[in-house]
Amino acid sequence: MLNQQVDVLLVGAGVMSATLAAMLKELDPGLSIHMIERLPNVAGESSDGWNNAGTGHAGYCELNYTPQNSDGSVATNRALQINAAFEESLQFWSYLVEQNILKAKDFINPTPHLSFVWGEENVAFLKRRFESLSQHPLFQDMEYSEDVSKLKQWMPLIMEGRDNQVVAATRVDYGTDVDFGALTRGLILHLQKQGGFELQLNQNVRRLKQDKRGIWNVNIQDRTTKKSHTIHAKFVFLGAGGGALPLLQKSRIPESKGYGGFPVSGLWLVCKNPEIIREHNAKVYGKAAIGAPPMSVPHLDTRIIDGEPALLFGPYAGFTTKFLKKGSFLDLAKSFKVNNLKSMMFASLRNMGLTRYLISEVVQSQESRMKSLQQYFPNAKPEDWHLATAGQRVQIIKNCHKKGGKLEFGTEIVTAKDGSIASLLGASPGASTSVQAMTDVIKRCFSDRIQTQEWKVKMRTLVPSYGQSLINDAELLKEVRARTLSTLELKK
Repeated sequence: MLNQQVDVLLVGAGVMSATLAAMLKELDPGLSIHMIERLPNVAGESSDGWNNAGTGHAGYCELNYTPQNSDGSVATNRALQINAAFEESLQFWSYLVEQNILKAKDFINPTPHLSFVWGEENVAFLKRRFESLSQHPLFQDMEYSEDVSKLKQWMPLIMEGRDNQVVAATRVDYGTDVDFGALTRGLILHLQKQGGFELQLNQNVRRLKQDKRGIWNVNIQDRTTKKSHTIHAKFVFLGAGGGALPLLQKSRIPESKGYGGFPVSGLWLVCKNPEIIREHNAKVYGKAAIGAPPMSVPHLDTRIIDGEPALLFGPYAGFTTKFLKKGSFLDLAKSFKVNNLKSMMFASLRNMGLTRYLISEVVQSQESRMKSLQQYFPNAKPEDWHLATAGQRVQIIKNCHKKGGKLEFGTEIVTAKDGSIASLLGASPGASTSVQAMTDVIKRCFSDRIQTQEWKVKMRTLVPSYGQSLINDAELLKEVRARTLSTLELKK
């Protein structure tokens, strides 16, 4: 048995853990940080380029972030919050590029973000959405058009054969495609060059328990050698994607009680035909099917992953009992605990429609999937597209005293009262808002240090808008956006 003592233990080598480690090292280079990962490589699950849409969720094109109210108006608060959060990520990434820690072209590419709809009712909704959002400085550069000739310039593949169809689209020129796998690997490579950072792969957490001193004793087994050792950590972050919930349950902190998870899988149709790829340079999002979960909004995306261009369409939702793409079919069953049984059962009963939808997606034929694609790309041919498995997501189930249990879409940070352990649960917008999420972790779990003048100054160096509102301060937004668009080479 080997024993190690560290300031910070990060479980999971994805974009969340990498972001938190990078921020903490900038705030205090003297911290000893240890990162463990169950796979033989970093960014192998949710952060991998092919396991997410890479959109850099900014609310520009994702219609599920702006639902229609009962009176016909469009709710914009969620889109404003997500856009402001993504701006924080762009600020931190700009800092990393300015410090020559990362190269922008290695992980982020300018890719216009479009929303596209057809039919009079949907066109009316999109116009109301545009009118509501474009009044705010965050979205003031958004364009709207029903002009077929203009739309053909924006998205020629999608507009083929639509001359007589009622259509509309919105566009933001400086949208992004982000390779979160490359971003994660770049951050971890930088961390490995620093003192006081260690990465261990092929490691499984078997137990974690807090002692009377407040130290977490985490027992870990090497998946290759089967040897075990214990790490004693002052602070633990569970950033293991779908695997975070089981780990949080192992901690047995009171704050973990009542939480459950609902796994959702997905598939993409992928095209690597260079002639087709050259005809489309955008991320084009449509409206989700009735009953579909929010992360199943159909979209045709330009992707640059590991430097290679491709087109991606989907996702086609599915259901599996795994919590991780490379997990176990027993994951869901093992997540049932006495303290979350009521939440899980009530949430299941209330979401039978979603379950039926996911099952219908699972049994879809390739011909059916191609018909869905052809609604967005009318001339798509089956021989140009192949099916690929997307990443696994675990949606949050929370205990609601009045309702018994509620299925929620989004991300949530759960922390112990003493701030000694934190976990990130949920899915989209996830990686896009990683900087805001990890800033929140730092504020909650390093509360004494973040109040010091030293850390406040450093935080504003990393994220200039720290402690201020980009939603309410138009001048601040203008200043930080000019910097990020220039540094990350996103403005044409």
